Amino acid sequence: MSRLAEARVIVTCPGRNFVTLKLTTEDGLTGLGDATLNGRELAVAAYLTEHVCPLLIGRDAGAIEDTWRYLYNGAYWRRGPVTMSAIAAVDTALWDIKGKAAEMPVYELLGGRCRAGVTVYGHASGATVDRLLEAVGRYVELGYRAVRVQCGVPGLAAAYGVGRGELFYEPAEGGARPREELWSTAAYLSTVDEVLGAVRERFGPELELLHDAHHRLTPIEAARLGKTVERHRLFWLEDPTPAELQSTLRTIRAHTTTPLAVGEVFNSIWDCEQLIREQLIDFIRMSVAHSGGITHLRRVLHLAELHRVRSGFHGATDLSPVCLAAALHLDLAIPNFGLQEYMHHTPETDAVFPHSYAFRDGMLHPGEEPGLGVILDEDLAARHPYEPALLPVARLADGTMHDW
Repeated sequence: MSRLAEARVIVTCPGRNFVTLKLTTEDGLTGLGDATLNGRELAVAAYLTEHVCPLLIGRDAGAIEDTWRYLYNGAYWRRGPVTMSAIAAVDTALWDIKGKAAEMPVYELLGGRCRAGVTVYGHASGATVDRLLEAVGRYVELGYRAVRVQCGVPGLAAAYGVGRGELFYEPAEGGARPREELWSTAAYLSTVDEVLGAVRERFGPELELLHDAHHRLTPIEAARLGKTVERHRLFWLEDPTPAELQSTLRTIRAHTTTPLAVGEVFNSIWDCEQLIREQLIDFIRMSVAHSGGITHLRRVLHLAELHRVRSGFHGATDLSPVCLAAALHLDLAIPNFGLQEYMHHTPETDAVFPHSYAFRDGMLHPGEEPGLGVILDEDLAARHPYEPALLPVARLADGTMHDW
């Protein structure tokens, strides 16, 4: 293949901030990679612009594995979300270029399709149970087969996962300081079983239900929750505890058969190797954009396949359509696919990133365009300049900082 002639970082905010790397070869082929890191977008943009892009000019665009090793093994300071998001953008853009050069969609380069489409789940939420049931009903009407359910907690002004609009959830907000939310684990645990029971009673046993505890519980609290909600047959309980101490999952696993999904904040295989090898989780939730791109995430999934762990890739709207498209191509080609998160981007975002993937019958289909099937409208992107936005933080009633 030809060599890389240009590497540019494009930051745009069509409703929320995205960082995109655009690579161009000497013969005019282009590739896109998502480098968005929610609330820390400019850190990745600077890492790419100042440290990575100058190294790419003149490199063989087809040497994807070697370039990955060059950026990872060749750097003394490695891993971490900023570094791995930057590497992911390069890697994804190179796969996009290779697909265009071969005149094939990326999934064909990854071994071809293993399934007809990619089953996805949406985010249903409501400040009250009645509002939540209405939201779940809308997803069912749209043809979704799986829905994540999050509900407001009595006595708390805000609760994780309860969005400000339909079909999407964006917690980041503008301001010089992050918004502070009050959190009570006791109040949450006293309501979540009832919430899940109401959804299951209304929609029956066929609809797959998911719930996200968002790293907020201690191991024993998470174990108790998992055991309590077993009767509702969750598809998974997501991020029950902070996963830095991976051995905590042993405690949860010993007390419940509720399937566990973790990993959206992971960025390398070393963050989840123990969890996979000891079969402490059922689904790995890493994203293409935060974990070194398609090349590295394939390694994670190969390890996971050996231990009967399935994929459940992160796919929230804090990642651009470029990342979602890359995830879909990978989803289609891996044998141990589980489920794909899918939150609808705003119309403004879809206009900046026209794409070939489409939703039908509860599944996303990446399309047959060569490469990833996503375009960046640079003129339109330029009309949406960067706007600082920060994720909230959480405190307990006595003022103690808590995991958000």
